[in-house]
Amino acid sequence: MKKLMVTASPHVKSGDTVTGIMLDVIIALIPALIAAIRIFGPRALLVVVVSVASCVLTEYISRKIMKRENTIGDLSAVVTGILLAYNLPANIPLWMVVFGAVAAIAVVKQMFGGLGQNFVNPAITGRIVLLVSFSTAMTTFPAPLAWTGSTDALTTATPLAALSQIDLGGDIAAQMASASLPTLPQLFFGFIGGSLGEVCTVALLIGGLYLWARRVISPAIPLSFIGTVALIMLIASKGNLTFMLYELMSGGLILGAVFMATDYATGPVSRSGKILFGIGCGILTAVIRLFSNLPEGVSYAIMIMNIVTPLIDKITTPKPFGYVKEKKQKEAA
Repeated sequence: MKKLMVTASPHVKSGDTVTGIMLDVIIALIPALIAAIRIFGPRALLVVVVSVASCVLTEYISRKIMKRENTIGDLSAVVTGILLAYNLPANIPLWMVVFGAVAAIAVVKQMFGGLGQNFVNPAITGRIVLLVSFSTAMTTFPAPLAWTGSTDALTTATPLAALSQIDLGGDIAAQMASASLPTLPQLFFGFIGGSLGEVCTVALLIGGLYLWARRVISPAIPLSFIGTVALIMLIASKGNLTFMLYELMSGGLILGAVFMATDYATGPVSRSGKILFGIGCGILTAVIRLFSNLPEGVSYAIMIMNIVTPLIDKITTPKPFGYVKEKKQKEAA
């Protein structure tokens, strides 16, 4: 005689593990690492290694001090280290990398309980802490293939910095032609100034497609995020498609939309919530880029929407079967 087994939800089980998911993310980030080394030289690899080692060591020490089970084996600290490094220039002093790693892991992640308990993305917050604390170092970028191993390597402005100087009320095409901007193919393949992991669009898209194929991420957030920025920039530039493409492939938009806005711990649960989250990130990014003194707005946009995520979940998460509103319960009583 078979017994009827009654269990609590969820009833649909999966073989996915945190370690397996993080490993997929690491694999997806490899094309961007290869591109960064090709574009900026071996210093890019050194920044990544220092960032990853600092994040893993900080997590190990934090868990020991807090007398909690150690979690470095789940590879989440490795992912945070890679993403933090990808948001940094290749010529940044290495001690600043360590500072950012400690802020990301010890403060943002472990002080709030560890993986899944942090309410904002650790890598993004680490970048913002470094940007506020060391703005010059964070906005001085080596020119592609110009790294010589010395502190006086050539530096270059990012395309976003040039785009931010364009008067959208004037002749946009003429201003772009005289702004010394890289070509669209250079943007696509990454031979531009910028943070080491954000410049190569094709490498990031390859990684994003891998995560989508492996069902690690849903396309809802990246598509709604990038699509919202594209629409706003198209409207702001009076239909200038070239301006819109430059905005999409410059800065950290694709890196943020694919690899950081899709963070499980800090993003909404439902599909409608993810779309709303992506649209919010897109609006904030476009507003910051168009109207603030900052040429980039992706990190701040994602961080703000991370904070709003509980409200989005409250609005969009489907109610369980049999749910009765509290007001109706009181009336029934």
